[in-house]
Amino acid sequence: MQMSEKEIIKEIRKETAKLNKDNITRTNAYFNFFKQNPDLIWAFLASMVSRNGGWNMCDLEGTIFPHFLTDVTRKQLFLTYERANWLIFHDAYPQLLLYSYSTKMNKPLFHLLKYLNISSFMQKEWAVYWEKQDKNRLTTALIINEQNVIQEPIIEHPVYKSKVFQSLEFNLQEWFHFSCVLFPTCGGELYGASVSGFRKVSNRIDLGRRLTKILFHPRLFPHFYEFARRTAHTGSRHDYEQYFKQKVRRETPYLRMTFPIIEHHRHIYQDWSQVKMAPVHKLYLSVKLKETPHLTDWYIQKRDQLQLMAQVKKDYLPRGFKL
Repeated sequence: MQMSEKEIIKEIRKETAKLNKDNITRTNAYFNFFKQNPDLIWAFLASMVSRNGGWNMCDLEGTIFPHFLTDVTRKQLFLTYERANWLIFHDAYPQLLLYSYSTKMNKPLFHLLKYLNISSFMQKEWAVYWEKQDKNRLTTALIINEQNVIQEPIIEHPVYKSKVFQSLEFNLQEWFHFSCVLFPTCGGELYGASVSGFRKVSNRIDLGRRLTKILFHPRLFPHFYEFARRTAHTGSRHDYEQYFKQKVRRETPYLRMTFPIIEHHRHIYQDWSQVKMAPVHKLYLSVKLKETPHLTDWYIQKRDQLQLMAQVKKDYLPRGFKL
């Protein structure tokens, strides 16, 4: 007996809430979905970007940032990234599940997206995908959608905007590494891309498209997939560094030993694509890499710079001096 549409919506909401607990559950949910639905390549992209989000959070309580940032500042930064990641999953995962139901029932169920508060932009794009099976277009559409989903409630929210995104601390963290997304291999290599001007939605969309090109490069994809399959996600930077040719000691903690589960609620839903024009031209544009995606040497140099700065601060700046 087939489920009714009301039952499907109820199950999707229940499953999404269960898996949207923290960065660990989100990362694993995206990857597990991709393994079952390899045509939906955005799910693997989301999982690998979510891994980066985990160690960005854990770095706040590692051996570097506590030397520079106060407890209050670090907590505010953690809550900001946690909220953004929660909101993306809250929006994106129901779409993935509804696609899964559609394939199992062998008919499109995307008219139900409106009952899950999904943008009209994505309602159209899922219908196009069902008909044309253009996975690159769907991936770009999902990137556009999710970056717009967080723009108003997170990036442009008065509190986050003044306390986080316009702060010296955030700009400092952008310089440190938060603006770079890394894809590791079990051979100890790192690939990825960075973005400047994180607050502009168009810049983040461009980053997502460049990351997709790197992640699914025919030569590199098997190595990234092997890493994701073999490496349990703990949120620690050491998940990546354990494969380096030169042994590195753990300097960032496990996420679940560091941060509590945060209870979130979506307050007011607004369809972003009804408020402003969706950049649909990006669905058809090719994407070019701005720089080499191989970042192993860059990463090691940046890590050494951070360690040196922490040591200088410890040795020469007044005790208790923080931003």
